[in-house]
Amino acid sequence: MTNAQTAEEQVMVVPTQRFHDCGYFQGFTPDAEKYLHQLLDAAHTQYLPRAQMEEDASFKQLIPYCIFQHVDEAGNVSVFQYTRGKGQGESRLHNKRSIGIGGHISTLDAGESSPYEEGMRRELEEEVSINTSYSQKLAGLINDDENEVGKVHLGVVHLFTVDSQEIAPNEDDICETGFRPVTEMLSDLDGFETWSQICLKALFE
Repeated sequence: MTNAQTAEEQVMVVPTQRFHDCGYFQGFTPDAEKYLHQLLDAAHTQYLPRAQMEEDASFKQLIPYCIFQHVDEAGNVSVFQYTRGKGQGESRLHNKRSIGIGGHISTLDAGESSPYEEGMRRELEEEVSINTSYSQKLAGLINDDENEVGKVHLGVVHLFTVDSQEIAPNEDDICETGFRPVTEMLSDLDGFETWSQICLKALFE
């Protein structure tokens, strides 16, 4: 999301209690299908003002978090990373490195048969150009209630395995991009946002 989108943007949320009823966890779970079947039920989702939701931990904003990995002929794994510029919507994450591309599901997506899928597609098209073939799988969920950003968000992790490293940013605020060996990233976690740290350890360690 960019600053061009106003504070009145309406984003998809679910009651935090609904998430707890599905089975609370802290960190990462690979059992995403079980949760999404219940969390994306239209009976439980609603669209509320984003600015309000950023301060209201009684709701969780659902966020597609798309990770791009490349595996070379020798089996070495590299992951796309970037630094968040000041134009990226969540000011509390500015200047942090990230491995996740994606953003909020909004009323822009609400008329579609699958608002979540449409929102993920839209966010990917806005943020990056994928100039290679790929396969994609649902990898898990992230919940981090140990910081203020995490308390109001729930990450849905999608792992894209790309045939080549031809991923390019579409926004100026997606800075210092490129693929980096996961072995290097795991030994240098402190500069990454918390969700990226969680995913790197859960998926690649």
